[in-house]
Amino acid sequence: MPANNDPLPSERLNVVLCWHMHQPEYRDPVSVVSNLPWTYLRTIKDYTDMAAHLEQVPNSRAVINFSPVLLKQIEDYTNQFDRYFIDNQSPEDPLLAALVEPAINSDHDYRYHLVEQCLKYHNFKSGETFEQYVALTNIGRHILDNPGHLDYVCDAFFTDLIVWFHLTWLGETVRRDDPRAQALISRARRYSMLERIQLVRIISEQITQIIPRYRALAADDCIELSMTPYAHPIGPLLLNLHSAEEASNNIPMPDAAEYPGGRERLDWHINAGKKLFLQHFGRSPIGCWPAEGALSEACVTVLNDSGFLWTASGAGVLNNSLSDSHQAHNDSDSNGTLYRSYQLPNRDIRCFFRDDHLSDLIGFTYSSWHGDDAVANLIHRLEDIAGLCAQQSLTEPVISIIMDGENAWEHYHQNGFFFIRELYRRLALHPDLNLTTFAQCIKGPSAPLDRLTAGSWVHGNLTTWIGQPDKNRAWDMLIKAKYCFDEVMQSHALTEQQRQAAELQLAICEGSDWFWWPGGENPPDSIASFDQLFRMHLKALYGTLGRTAPDYLDRPFTHAISGDGTGAEMPLGGVMRTSQ
Repeated sequence: MPANNDPLPSERLNVVLCWHMHQPEYRDPVSVVSNLPWTYLRTIKDYTDMAAHLEQVPNSRAVINFSPVLLKQIEDYTNQFDRYFIDNQSPEDPLLAALVEPAINSDHDYRYHLVEQCLKYHNFKSGETFEQYVALTNIGRHILDNPGHLDYVCDAFFTDLIVWFHLTWLGETVRRDDPRAQALISRARRYSMLERIQLVRIISEQITQIIPRYRALAADDCIELSMTPYAHPIGPLLLNLHSAEEASNNIPMPDAAEYPGGRERLDWHINAGKKLFLQHFGRSPIGCWPAEGALSEACVTVLNDSGFLWTASGAGVLNNSLSDSHQAHNDSDSNGTLYRSYQLPNRDIRCFFRDDHLSDLIGFTYSSWHGDDAVANLIHRLEDIAGLCAQQSLTEPVISIIMDGENAWEHYHQNGFFFIRELYRRLALHPDLNLTTFAQCIKGPSAPLDRLTAGSWVHGNLTTWIGQPDKNRAWDMLIKAKYCFDEVMQSHALTEQQRQAAELQLAICEGSDWFWWPGGENPPDSIASFDQLFRMHLKALYGTLGRTAPDYLDRPFTHAISGDGTGAEMPLGGVMRTSQ
């Protein structure tokens, strides 16, 4: 027993913070230019800040989950910066290219589009404290409302706008710790070419160093690295479309009866993901956070057979599973059944289930609180759970807080700096809470789970991706393309290189994001963007197969429904969903 009589780790509540990092494939398969800037913007802000907090708070721990398709895009941006600084080639990304242009293109339409992009993707919560940025965005809105006034705006406006756009997207830790960033903020206006190059250098460093930083954190046992199958597919639906009916009776389904060859495709995503993960991190993951926490019994079997030692989903899935198997009633968090790992019959893999309520508090509620108050509230709730587990005499209980590692933080003051920093500090020092990882928790006991009802971390079901007309239409378009893929593959008409290209393009089309956005009260602009991206990827798939794409891929298939047309009905603009 330790001299200070602190509880041993096995007597404490194990707390796992799991941050999921993902961006879908935004690059045009032909031009290889990103249609949306989210990969590099999230990298220089959220992925950078999350690494810095772990590096700077002693004894902090977390599970960091990467989707391989995100790693591939970060690698592409790294190559763009190498070509810029070594070969003097302008970045392919349009916003980065505008930042390094010696003179802003004088074309009226180009300038209008640049203003439009900077305001469409702006990070106003971060920039609202800077007078210069607020003034620039106000002028930008005037230009968008009055395009005829554009010719009266001087070049300095455009250079300052693109500089401040990127300054507001820098991570809070970068703005606090990097003197170069501080000097650029103090400069405020009329940025020179040298200063813009300095900003590009800062951005480049965040992107090119982000994977090595997480690799170093893993080497120091500060984090556990895990993965999602390659392009973030909804595994249960690939394996069986009708698994969606397990938690949602009588929902409309696609015309197609099944996704052909789904098991082989999920195996492809897992194997390709593991290969890329090993290339970037020098180790193979033992854990898999499935896309959107979507699991079914068949999916758990595939993950088990692939050698993963743990996976996870939401409390709604556990509640449905316990209820359907008559093991327990709902509300697993009130009787302690949520705070343990589970094993299905004849599978070695452990299944953890996140505390949906605490995860949603971080994702949707605490952003409006003072950081210290939010942390104090969360710690108090964790202490109550620790007391519940003690009353239930649970051995080595574990609570899982799992959420996106990027989308919530811009709604917090200073990108969540004070909340995240104080949360790690308080958890690391707490005598009754053991901040740890799933890799450590699988060494403890597990409970049997007789069956698993298919679902996800969103409402405990799969209706976010299937069961509405536009979502079902997306599945039917994908399935038709898959039948074409199978036919061409069986004909042996492609070279090995062409086969690999087709397999990769099909994987991209199988990603979950193309089914997330259609059919809901999301912002119409976002629905239209992802409609266009999905059709672009499907057309590219037909191209890799040497087949003509169907005419319907030239036309949008989605419809924005109800609401006021802004998507304000969906929390955080639709990028995240509450569990209930």
